Amino acid sequence: MARRPTVADIARIADLSVATVDRVLNGRLPVRQETAQRVFDAAEQIGYHGSGLIRRRLEQNLPHYRLGFLLQRPDQLFYQDVATALQQACAAPTQFRATPHIAFLANQTPPEIAARLAEMAPRVDAIAMVAVDHPAVTAAVQEIEAMGKPVFSLLSDFASGVRRGYIGTNNRKVGRTAGWLIARSSKAPGKVVVFVGSHRFHGHEMREIGFRSYLRETAPDLSIVDTQVSLEDGALAHEATLDLLRRHPDLTAIYVAGGGTEGVISALREEGMAGRIALVCNELNPVTHAALADNIATAVIGTPLAALGPSTVSLMASALAHPAADSPGQTFLPFDIFVSENI
Repeated sequence: MARRPTVADIARIADLSVATVDRVLNGRLPVRQETAQRVFDAAEQIGYHGSGLIRRRLEQNLPHYRLGFLLQRPDQLFYQDVATALQQACAAPTQFRATPHIAFLANQTPPEIAARLAEMAPRVDAIAMVAVDHPAVTAAVQEIEAMGKPVFSLLSDFASGVRRGYIGTNNRKVGRTAGWLIARSSKAPGKVVVFVGSHRFHGHEMREIGFRSYLRETAPDLSIVDTQVSLEDGALAHEATLDLLRRHPDLTAIYVAGGGTEGVISALREEGMAGRIALVCNELNPVTHAALADNIATAVIGTPLAALGPSTVSLMASALAHPAADSPGQTFLPFDIFVSENI
């Protein structure tokens, strides 16, 4: 029968005295947070039966933050993945406790965003959200910031000069990278189409600007036709793609800068366009993974969710712990590029 771990075992592994470990276990006299964490880590390592008690004592001494997250449509795989990443990031910190409050927007209308923001604000200490850039949204953010509750723009910037900070990729660079990929994978001369979710999404606008500027500078034989607005709706993007294929027989490439990717992919698949039209889109999920494997998609540019979650939670907690400190303004995360050979 295996010997049951003891306090002395914890002290040995944590390189602390038995008396110090005893103070942590029984809550006698204050000890530094770092010391208590060492005791907990050692107890977990050897399977000490009282490690749960140590964790509770640790948590009692930690600041507790209620973090609100307002995301776009819950039916989209990407935002489901974002929600999971944020939940995991809230569970990970050892310097503070974070309780996530996650809600989704059914549509992108500024009045709904402002209403949902006002509804969430009383229940949380800070908010990070994905939203369009609109005066009504800016006014709502200003009200929440005036309450002492920092608001961060997530993935797509808004309310510049009012919101506390932006966390996401550098969307202009994402667009230029998409242009680089399209210029090297499409057949010229020919027409190119750009899809955005909404012109009000600052991130989509910046991607389109970067994309157009790269092709204008380096690929004059590729002509961009009118930008298509999908409203983040796959069905709309599906119909728009079928219409574009009918109207532009010389269509050579599509860049989905935001929203509607599933619809574009399904239309290209239905029309048997694998390998005939270059497609660059965003975010790796089962649909885009299959599109890469089947040669429907040329490349997928992905948001690094493993970095997005911790970065967002850390910045929100820092803003709450140090409200007078300067905000970094913009926190750019490196983006991923997926092709058929590295999925």
